[in-house]
Formats: sequence, C-alpha cells, structure tokens
Amino acid sequence: MELQWSVQQYPPQTPSPVEFPAWHLVGLEEQWGCHSLSSRSAPLLGVGVEVWVQGSLWWISGLPGQNVTMDEGGTPLLPDSLVYQIFLSLGPADVLAAGLVCRQWQAVSRDEFLWREQFYRYYQVARDVPRHPAATSWYEEFRRLYDMVPCVEVQTLKEHTDQVLHLSFSHSGYQFASCSKDCTVKIWNNDLTISLLHSADMRPYNWSYTQFSQFNQDDSLLLASGVFLGPHNSSSGEIAVISLDSFALLSRVRNKPYDVFGCWLTETSLISGNLHRIGDITSCSVLWLNNAFQDVESENVNVVKRLFKIQNLNASTIRTVMVADCSRFDNPDLLLDASDQATPLCQVFDLGGDSEDEAASPPLRNPRPGRAKEGLRRVLDGVLDGGTQLSERALETRVAELLAQGRTKPPERSAADARNKYLIFTTGCLTYSPHQIGIKQILPHQMTTAGPVLGEGRGSDAFFDALDHVIDVHGHIIGMGLSPDNSACPSLRYLYVNSRAWPPGSVVADPMQPPPIAEEIDLLVFDLKTMREVKRALRAHRAYTPNDECFFIFLDVSKDFVASGAEDRHGYIWDRHYNICLAKLRHEDVVNSVAFSPQEQELLLTASDDATIKAWRSPRTVRVLQASRPRLRPFFSWFASHRR
Repeated sequence: MELQWSVQQYPPQTPSPVEFPAWHLVGLEEQWGCHSLSSRSAPLLGVGVEVWVQGSLWWISGLPGQNVTMDEGGTPLLPDSLVYQIFLSLGPADVLAAGLVCRQWQAVSRDEFLWREQFYRYYQVARDVPRHPAATSWYEEFRRLYDMVPCVEVQTLKEHTDQVLHLSFSHSGYQFASCSKDCTVKIWNNDLTISLLHSADMRPYNWSYTQFSQFNQDDSLLLASGVFLGPHNSSSGEIAVISLDSFALLSRVRNKPYDVFGCWLTETSLISGNLHRIGDITSCSVLWLNNAFQDVESENVNVVKRLFKIQNLNASTIRTVMVADCSRFDNPDLLLDASDQATPLCQVFDLGGDSEDEAASPPLRNPRPGRAKEGLRRVLDGVLDGGTQLSERALETRVAELLAQGRTKPPERSAADARNKYLIFTTGCLTYSPHQIGIKQILPHQMTTAGPVLGEGRGSDAFFDALDHVIDVHGHIIGMGLSPDNSACPSLRYLYVNSRAWPPGSVVADPMQPPPIAEEIDLLVFDLKTMREVKRALRAHRAYTPNDECFFIFLDVSKDFVASGAEDRHGYIWDRHYNICLAKLRHEDVVNSVAFSPQEQELLLTASDDATIKAWRSPRTVRVLQASRPRLRPFFSWFASHRR
C-alpha cells in the first residue's frame, strides 16, 4: 500500500480525540493549557499529529495505522523543508518538544536558521542587531538569555527591620554588605545559603541611617556611609571604615553633603566631601583624600589631604563620587586623550542638544585670565545704569563666574599613564537637580596623603580646580555605574546612568525650580572615550517622586547584563548587547539597589523598601543546585516546564 500524508489547517476547535497508542508528550496539555504536538486519531482526519499555532489547528495525517513521521523502513515521510516550515510557526518550547519525536525532527529542531528566527521573534530584537560576537550558535544564544539570567528567587533575607537602601559585594564575591534605614551595616557570607556574619549598629555615633558601602580592593576594609541625625534639610553625613578581620571601627570621616557617599581611591585611602557656602546659591565643594587608619602617632604623617576644590553655581553640588580605575590594565586610555594639547581645558558635551558639535564651555569651566575684572566691571556698570536686568540670583551667579575666572587652576596635563585614575561624579550648572556628569583626572602624585596639607603650595590665583570634562544629560540623574573592572579594559569605558528626563526644550529660569522630571527612567550608556551616548536608552523601569524628593536608585553592571532598581516595586535586568529587558524581579515596595556577584553574574541581589534582600539565581544554576549530583538537566526540559 502506498503511504500518503497531508497537511491541513482547520478552525480552532479540537476534534473529538480518541487516544492512539503511538507517542504522546506527557504533561504539555496541563502546563501549556493547549494541545500541542500529540498523536491521535480523529474523525475525518485520520491518524496524525495535531499542532496548535496561535489559534489555528494544523493536522499532519496519514492513512489508518500509518506512522506519520517514518515509513516501515524508517525513512522520513515528510521532507525537511516541510517540517522546517511547520516548525517556523511554533514557539520555542514546542520546537524543543517536537525534537523528541524522531531523529529527523531532532535535526530540524536544531537548525541555525530556525533558531535565528525564534531568537528575533521571541526576544523582539531588531533584525539589524547582529548576534553577540562571542556566541557560537543561535540556539546557544537563545539558551543563554533564557537559561542564564538570574530571575529565580532562591532566598529572602529579613534580618533588616527597615528599608534596605544599598548592597555591595566584595571583589572576591565571598561576602556582601547591606545598608538600611534601621541604621545598621550588615555583612553577609555569600554561600549556597546566605547567612549573616556581622551587624554594626551606627546609632551610638549619632547616625540616622546607613546608605552606602564599598569594599576596598583587597577586601580587608569596608567603607560605610551614613546620614547624621538632624533637621530634615540637614545635609551632613559621615563615613566609617570597618575592619573585615575584627569588625572593629577604625576611623570616621565627616562627609557633606551625605550623598557624596564616598569611595576608595587606593586600598588604604578614601575620598570624602565637604561643602562651603559662598552665597545664597553659590558654594564650593572640597574633595578630601583620607587615610583609612587615622590613629597615626607621628605628627609628620598626614591623615588627610585636599584633592580638589570646585565651584558650584545655581545651588548645585558635587554628589555620588566614584573612581574609574585603569591601573590594573595594560591600556590606560579610558577617556579622551588628556595629553592632547589641542583639546580645550574643559569640554561640555551636551548630549541633549540638537547639534553633534560640542557645546561652548561655560566661563567657569574655561577660565580666561585678564578678562575677569573687565567683565565684572561691565556687569556691575550695566546693573547700576539700569541697562542690565538681572534677578538677584542671576546676578550672584554671573559675578561668581567672573570672580572664578583667573582663579581656577586648569587641569594638569600628563602623558598617558597606566596608574591614572578618574573621578566621576554628578554635578550641575543650572539648578540643584544633578543634571551633569563631571570627570576629573587623578594623577599618581595625588593618590597619597603625603605632601602639602590643606592646599599648601597652591597659589592665591588658583583657588578652584577646573574639571576635565562635563556631560550634560538634560535630566535628573538618579543612578550611575561603571561596566565591570574585572574584564578587559575596553569595557571599563562605558558608564551607565539612570536619568529622569526633562521635557524637550525646557529652560531653567530659576535654579530653585528645575523642570519637571519624567516618570519613565532612561538607562543611558555613555562611552567615556568619545563622550557620546553609544546605545539607545534602556527603558522599562519607572519612578514617581518629584525633583525635591528624588532619591538614588542604584544600578549594577556585569559582563553581559545590566540591572537596576525602580520605584514600581520591581528590579529589572537587561542584556547589554541586545538592549532588551530580560526579567522583572518582584518586591513589595520600591527596589533601591541591585548587585551582581563579581565572580558569578548568574547571582543577583536586590534590596527594597519592604525591608528584605532577595537573592536571585539563573534557572541553570537552580537546576544544578537542586540536582542530587552536578548534572545539568536538558535545556528544553527546563524550558517546557518553566514558561515565562
């Protein structure tokens, strides 16, 4: 008898099924809520395989008693091209399940062109985005994004009694620290089951709460930053250094404003801030280098040294200081070539403007000796004569700019040096809302507290320090993070920034009334080599607090992923190459901070206002940990049973 087969499409009603003793994929109907690839006999259709594809029923049938995939000699009855076309209409789980039927279908289900289509369709990636350069196949790339993203909650830590504000890992990944509104710094052992190692209560030191922590490079010391008790509008804080051997408190350093946070510059020295008011909306930020061990007996050994003194206009201040370190890499050119003498002293890169050209530098950022007195005289004459109409605040800002000209020390130029580091922080020039990123190079001779103290040796004509570069993002910056420093140096050049945009074309008329900010958070990616935004903004997360109540939402970057908290009760994970959101991690309140393990990007921690810390692992890791022995369960089996 000649074997026959046919492929037909029918309306979406299931034919009356009569079980046929051939093959059947157990459990798919219960888990997927549909009939998917099961062999049956049905009235008018004969014996075959039914496939539901987006509401339409496809039936592959043959004569009664006939195997619809192989003839009696084991030769495939359906050509590969037909099976391929049918598989194109299936979802990824159905394709993987169909590969269990026979060797022919298994081969087609691993086809590279098939998985390329599945990849672009499932993840909704633009077709002009190429496959990741390190990927070996489309199937493996699909599996990486589905199976290796830390999206499975494995543990919830409830030892904090109030909002958890920040998380930080040690460089080894063996420990992490958490800060909270309960005014404690907790240090945890990062084992298969996370356990509390130590809790330091900072209330005896007049702290209101702890807000930030960072391990030094050799994981021997922990920097913890907090906020002092005081009025609601107080901006005073403190930095404490804790030994990770004895958990003893080694030193405490004043830090103002408290949202400078502080950071390590070397293994034993840290950066803090201080703020001095000069006028109603004019101030001066001083960044200090502090020795972590301040109980030095010799009066000839400095424990503190001034790094930079920077003028602030229009109620702005320096906040969120971090260090980009290229000292551990062969290639030091993180930023624009500092040795290029043709480059202006400070370039303002206006990333919100229409022009691709760099914006002209403000007078403060590019001092012009000899013109300050003349400019100041013209402004004052204009005001006295009534020809210049300026508000009190605008006049203060203009006079402060002119007085700073000729009294600002230009950036020091040096040949490219692998020991150079870069200070990165938020700042501004139009309003108190942080809308600019400032960058200042730290030279090797500045990385020690040895030498002149409190600015000795600084001439009277060099009262302020000029910045090297400024990036204007036209929005309120609420988070920053550098790409990881434990990979190749080129990846270190990318800065990720959480920003809430200002309305297009908005103008700041009053520094105390910044433009309204968007609820949608833009996760921007900047190339610090070119000072340009290199990828479209990542979006998904949201925030709702207004300008004057806006708080920091910490983000983190791993080799392949970037994660961020949000005010919409979720943490988010994106892929760095494809710019797609891969997971939403649920909490009961605002997610303030996220942290990847530096040694295992398939482990992510999230901290929330719900007073909990959650640990998330990838599906792949969960399978390994749950197995009786370390043997990976096949990917398609996991996919079929855990559809997102």
